[in-house]
Amino acid sequence: MAQLKVDQLADYLLCEARQRGVVLTHQKLQKLCYYAQAWWLVLYEEPLIDEDFQAWVPGPVLVSQQKRFGAFRCNPIVHDLTPSEITEPVRRHLDEILTVFGADSEDSLERMVCEEAPWIKARGDLSRFEISTSLICKDAIRVYYASLE
Repeated sequence: MAQLKVDQLADYLLCEARQRGVVLTHQKLQKLCYYAQAWWLVLYEEPLIDEDFQAWVPGPVLVSQQKRFGAFRCNPIVHDLTPSEITEPVRRHLDEILTVFGADSEDSLERMVCEEAPWIKARGDLSRFEISTSLICKDAIRVYYASLE
């Protein structure tokens, strides 16, 4: 059973990043959500969120968050949000994700995820810039990132 709803995940990351002075664009938020899910799967062997990521050209994408924040394009997301209550283990995990990946640029994060096996495998034979809505398998994510520990 997932720990968070997808909007809770995005809202927490956006609010915490803002408090830290970290600017999040839509695509950077997507990558942070992806890494939050990936490392939660490794650590707890269960999903942090239920929604699957799709293997889009710029990397893993949660369609729900694309619909929410896609209009910001490459601009900082400036919604006024109040994160809902989350458990302490989840908060610590998300804070660690921001600490590790928050300083990376959107471009750097895109290069990273697009060179990693789960995204590549989900895209199959497609070229780097062909459109895809293929799902990135949670088990493939867990196995790949567990191999990096």
